[in-house]
Amino acid sequence: MLADAVASYLAVRRACGFQLDSLGRHLQSFAAYSDARRKHYVCSETAIEWAGLAHSLAERARLLGQVIRFARYAHAEEPRHELPPPVFGSEHRCRPVPYIFSQGNIERLVQAAFQPVYHGLRRDTYSTFFALLACTGLRVSEAIRLRYEDVTTDGLVIRCSKFHKSRLVPLHETAQAQLDRYLERRRRYGPLDDHVFISMYGRPLRLNNVDSAFRTAAINIGIPCGTQRSPRATPHSLRHTFAVRALETCPDDRDHITKHRLALSTYLGHGSVANTYWYLEATPELMGKIADRCERFVMGEKS
Repeated sequence: MLADAVASYLAVRRACGFQLDSLGRHLQSFAAYSDARRKHYVCSETAIEWAGLAHSLAERARLLGQVIRFARYAHAEEPRHELPPPVFGSEHRCRPVPYIFSQGNIERLVQAAFQPVYHGLRRDTYSTFFALLACTGLRVSEAIRLRYEDVTTDGLVIRCSKFHKSRLVPLHETAQAQLDRYLERRRRYGPLDDHVFISMYGRPLRLNNVDSAFRTAAINIGIPCGTQRSPRATPHSLRHTFAVRALETCPDDRDHITKHRLALSTYLGHGSVANTYWYLEATPELMGKIADRCERFVMGEKS
């Protein structure tokens, strides 16, 4: 019975555009754990016991928070579902400080990925992959899923990305030329209807492949990417850098800012323009411009 309620909850949320892969696994695990203890409705004691099996306090809070949100949904239909208290504290972590690349460091990263010690297509793959992330702001998963048919004269077709949204990402002519050169070399290693970026074994890249190649290149040029460093560089930092630099170049007047922010939100594939605000506090330069604009507004400038 609890498994049926979980399936109903997931179906409703997925119909709204959420993928919920990890959440689905967690709630199904919770349902199986509860059923094994003959608890066919959400039980606070069982939920806390299940979440408490996680290794860290933050993970316990996150898992229990998922059950609490599910329990609210289930309780509306069946009052016998209990609402567990958040005994592990808040599941919301502090926003990590983002790592923002300089233009020079991006160039050095791409060069470090193109190392002669790598054989075959590997060095072309990762140097092109990281350069593409830097100049388009694509999500890593979006770049991994690119296929030949998605590379068009108008740009990159990003299909069914986050929230099941598709979009066209125009490319600068220099980026298009570099991608075309890579594709010429790539054609020797597989069929033309396959993925654009592949591993040494001819298979589509995986996230752990990208993370490993990125860490190797970053460490070689002295960029911090260890888990204990803050800020630390990750492949997603290239997307973050793209967004911040785009915001920094925005003309300083209200109409241009509004249009620029909306265009950037669309280009990045955000579900809401509010998600683009995440990048507004990333650099001193950007915050300085925001503070200066606010001061001018307070002093009476209305445009």
